[in-house]
Amino acid sequence: MRPTRRLLWAALIALGVTLVLLPFSTDDGSLLAMPWLVLGSILVLDLAGSVRRRRRLELEGPSAIFAGQTAEFRLHIQPDAPGGLIAHFDWPEGIRGPADLSADAGETVLDLKLEGCVRGDWPLGHVWLNWPSRFGLFDFIPRAALSHSVTVMPDIRPVTQGQIDLAVHTSLHGQKESFAEGEGSEFHQLREYVPGDSLRRVDWKRSARQRRMLSKETRAERNHNIIIALDHGYLMRETIAGLPKIDHAINAALATAWAAAVGGDQVGLYTYHARPHSWMPPEPGRQIFPKLRRALAGLSYESAESNPTLALATLQTRLRRRSLVIIFSDFVDTTTSELMVEHLGRLSRDHLVIFIALRDPETEDMARVPVPSLDAAAEAVSAADLLRDRRIVIERLGQLGVMVLDVRPDQLTPRLVSTYLDLKAREVA
Repeated sequence: MRPTRRLLWAALIALGVTLVLLPFSTDDGSLLAMPWLVLGSILVLDLAGSVRRRRRLELEGPSAIFAGQTAEFRLHIQPDAPGGLIAHFDWPEGIRGPADLSADAGETVLDLKLEGCVRGDWPLGHVWLNWPSRFGLFDFIPRAALSHSVTVMPDIRPVTQGQIDLAVHTSLHGQKESFAEGEGSEFHQLREYVPGDSLRRVDWKRSARQRRMLSKETRAERNHNIIIALDHGYLMRETIAGLPKIDHAINAALATAWAAAVGGDQVGLYTYHARPHSWMPPEPGRQIFPKLRRALAGLSYESAESNPTLALATLQTRLRRRSLVIIFSDFVDTTTSELMVEHLGRLSRDHLVIFIALRDPETEDMARVPVPSLDAAAEAVSAADLLRDRRIVIERLGQLGVMVLDVRPDQLTPRLVSTYLDLKAREVA
């Protein structure tokens, strides 16, 4: 509880009245005490009419949300809220929500939305309440505990909602596979020749035996190795589009791992920062997916600079057969990325490499918008230099045979899954 400005003004008024009455005061001073007795009586009445039993808060909502997801919560107030109640929140690092909420007199439930920003378990802590007394002479500011925690997990909504399954089955088991030439090397079945079929599909030996034209149907070969390599050094901690780069990478990696699981391929995981961190040998996707999810949910946010030279050299020694290697990493300029480009080129000689480069929308906008001042012009020049260096590195990677996906965060998952499906259907991987 603390006094308000209204109480300060009341005390100043009482002091002014005392000064006015000073020439008329008697020896006992009772006349001078009258303003203060009145003020004291008002204070007692204000407190007596305002103090109530301690309020309890209870937060109702999901205990786990996906990174980047906004979830609905309800804050229950017991007993009901007094007039002018304001709840001030101090959310943990991994949760984003409103700084404060106001309630009308008599309300018992407040609705609020919380967004998961950083993976991990986040206790929601305390809430500071603030409401005025009946006459507005005091502010009550008790602290209430929220006995609720929220776990922020990697976003697998494309998996749980069936989007990945639909895309894989459509691409690998639909009409496209049956009729498009060169859509697989694994024999599937024989069928009657249909006018318009390529003569390359005709099985001449069996056609001669059966004395009728037969065409071969093929399907994409399964059991490819898909290696997901994740850099979680300090450059990947940068927040773009509301999430750290590493979380965008994890969300896309899990979606691609599930697509590989549905497509019958094997998936492995490799993580690194200043040194190699973890390695999961390739296993069938459906078996390894729960392990991947647990491992990536607990992947740390490192402050150390990554060492791509050591990481890529170590990865190359662990790959025993040709694989599709999907690398999520970042770079600053052409100079610091020189060794990374060299080792990616070596890796691409024996494996198919996809390098994921996340574009920062803010940097791109900064380089394009008109500049109203010299400071803005300096920022625009710096942003343009970064984008130019980025284009140079991406072009060099392309020349070395590395496939680069240079995409915005919201485009990453669909682009990566569709690229994987296209490579699989064409039997490139």
